[in-house]
Amino acid sequence: ARAAARRFPAGQLQRPRPGTAGHDNDDGEPSTKVPRFSTPGITGAAAQLRQLLAESGDRLLTMPCCGDALTAKLVLQAGFELTFLSGFSLSAYRGHPDTGLVSYGEVLDTATQVVEALGGRIPVICDADTGYGGPVNVKRTMRGLVRAGCAGILLEDQENPKRCGHTKGKRVVERAEAEARLRAAVDARDELRASGQGDLVILARTDSRATHSLEEAIERCRRFMEIGADMTFLEAPRDTAEMRRYCSEVPGMKLANMLEGGDTPILTLEELQSIGYKLAAYPLSLLSAGIKAQQEVLRHLKSGRIDQVQGLLLPFAETRRVVGFEEYGDEAERYRF
Repeated sequence: ARAAARRFPAGQLQRPRPGTAGHDNDDGEPSTKVPRFSTPGITGAAAQLRQLLAESGDRLLTMPCCGDALTAKLVLQAGFELTFLSGFSLSAYRGHPDTGLVSYGEVLDTATQVVEALGGRIPVICDADTGYGGPVNVKRTMRGLVRAGCAGILLEDQENPKRCGHTKGKRVVERAEAEARLRAAVDARDELRASGQGDLVILARTDSRATHSLEEAIERCRRFMEIGADMTFLEAPRDTAEMRRYCSEVPGMKLANMLEGGDTPILTLEELQSIGYKLAAYPLSLLSAGIKAQQEVLRHLKSGRIDQVQGLLLPFAETRRVVGFEEYGDEAERYRF
């Protein structure tokens, strides 16, 4: 764990190289090239993610979160290096709040669709809530997400039914139960590796800052790293002082949850990196922006202002491109008869 902390110190942000996805091309327009973060000899989604974490050195990785296959495609096409399947967004796209209503089977189904949409071009970490039951359920969840093609898993210490970490009413299990869940996940990861069936990067989350104290949350994160987590996530620190204390007192890589309107201050990428974070997750940005845009279109349609709708829409050709018609056409052309 301490070695991992030394390997990813805080430092200066590095901009993408010209010609890579997400960097402007020679004409000043965003590049449409899609990144592939893999090299010969490195196989599997988790290996792809581990390589990205290692090769990015001290650079903070920006991680917009998706909720379905379409939003995953948008993240990919925008040139980001990885994404996270958000439990809040996944629940919302299935018509539910993030209150533990969505099942393991539904999450596995969406994760499979997201992985297919990404086509192995960037890795996805899946929000697996509490693991959908006891420790044995956690191991089954790990195996299922490996088969689906996920690169990582987030596992938390809330009671069932869990809920969004920035809402009232959440409760966490005792340390012993939280640690048993994580041990099961670590055992499943090690068993998968040993049998050659795969791997998952494990992000261990605690919500005990809100229910107990910052000291309890920091201690849980330390224990999670000792048990074998690859990274920790202390949910909802209340100010930059708490964020700095967490990053200075807990070894290993850490995730910052930049939930707009939540309990944690929204900081710049430079600030997050200087504090000591490795990943900056944006769990609701796409969901919230999509809801706002669709509500505006619906208001215009309801009032009969059809002329106001057109300026809010993408050109039809761009819509077709985003959802994959061009890619489908190119592939179909290979089999013309």
